[in-house]
Amino acid sequence: MTRRGARSAGRRPQRAKDVLHRPAGTRGDAFRCVGCRLDVSVVAPGTAHRNHCPSCLVSLHVDRRVPGDRAAGCGGRMTALSLSVRADGEWMLIHHCLTCGELSANRIAGDDNALALIRLALRPLADAGVPARVLLAL
Repeated sequence: MTRRGARSAGRRPQRAKDVLHRPAGTRGDAFRCVGCRLDVSVVAPGTAHRNHCPSCLVSLHVDRRVPGDRAAGCGGRMTALSLSVRADGEWMLIHHCLTCGELSANRIAGDDNALALIRLALRPLADAGVPARVLLAL
C-alpha cells in the first residue's frame, strides 16, 4: 500500500539504489522466487527495489542493515511472518529467516498479492491459541 499524505519533516525521500541481484555480482532484471519458483521482475511500484516475491511474499536473507546492501552472509529463506503498519500508514512485511532466525521489516510493493497480505493481517484473529476477547481488549 502506498503512503498517503505528505512526508514528515524528519524523513528524506528514498534514493535509488544500485542493487546487484545475481550471485556473481552482475545486475539482473529479474530473479526466481525460492518459494513458488515465479520469475519476478526487480522493478516494483511503490519501492526503489524489490526484495520479495509479490505472489507468495517469500524473500532471501541477503541484506544486513540497509535495504539493497546485499551484505548478509546467511542467504537463507525468509518467510512472511506478519505485518506492521508505520505511523504514516505504510505497511511493512515482517520476514523471519528460517536459517539464522533474524527478523527484518520490508516495505510492501504496489503489486503484492492483496489476498496474501490480508491473510497475514488476519492471522492473529484465526489463531485458536489467542482468545478473541484478549485481542479485542487491545
